[in-house]
Amino acid sequence: MSRSTLLLPVVVIAIVAILSSIFIVDEREKALVLQFGQIRDVKEEPGLSFKIPLIQEVVRYDDRILSRDVEPLEVTPLDDRRLVVDAFARYRIADVRQFRQAVGTGGQESGARRLDGILRDELRAVLGSVSSNDILSSDRAALMLRIRNGARAEARGLGLDVIDVRLKATDLPRENLDATFSRMRAEREREATDERARGREAAQRIQAQADRTVVELVSDANRQSEIIRGEADAKRNAIFAEAFGKDPEFFEFYRSLNAYEKSLKGNNSTMVLSPDSEFFNYLNSATAGAN
Repeated sequence: MSRSTLLLPVVVIAIVAILSSIFIVDEREKALVLQFGQIRDVKEEPGLSFKIPLIQEVVRYDDRILSRDVEPLEVTPLDDRRLVVDAFARYRIADVRQFRQAVGTGGQESGARRLDGILRDELRAVLGSVSSNDILSSDRAALMLRIRNGARAEARGLGLDVIDVRLKATDLPRENLDATFSRMRAEREREATDERARGREAAQRIQAQADRTVVELVSDANRQSEIIRGEADAKRNAIFAEAFGKDPEFFEFYRSLNAYEKSLKGNNSTMVLSPDSEFFNYLNSATAGAN
């Protein structure tokens, strides 16, 4: 057997050993070099690294900021008004060695589940120490900061750094929503009834004012008409008086003619009077003149 035939397997084995001892750490991750389950090295800088083939293995962890949604949970504030809170957190693996020691072979998902428990406990503790109005207020940054700080202190034991905690939604439980809706509807109906009552009262007040205005206008118009009529009668009487003063005989004759015209027309042509009545003075005078 030739020497080249003997060297070929050795070369292949050497190449495989060299390749299996090389690994690359990406800039988005951190790596642990484990030997029989024990941490031998931590690789946090990106680049080319080496390990002992077959004896050592590499475990990689995400070095980016991660997001975790917390399952909606029910909290009870100080005023006993139950609320359902939906929150999320942003965090990163700050210490991969401590993280590995805390979660073991469970990996990142195991760490995330343990972080869920920390967040849920902190949400209940902080939100249970304030009123529901503080939780529902738009200015609740202080509450989220308290939750973040409390969760960060607990998560350090897992090698995690909690960067931020936010409340996505805060709602009433379903049964409370129905009761609240019924109460709100009753309040709106009561307000509507009050508004209608105030409207009717205002309408009656306006109608009364309008009726009063009509009465005042009609009364004033009647008063003005009586004044004008009285002035006209006075003016007429003054004219008659002036005419009577100028020619009393003609004025008496004119008044008698008007009386004859009004008395001797239509069905009123029969009168019972004494022949020597003053009513017939001008008629008798006219007859005498004709004779």
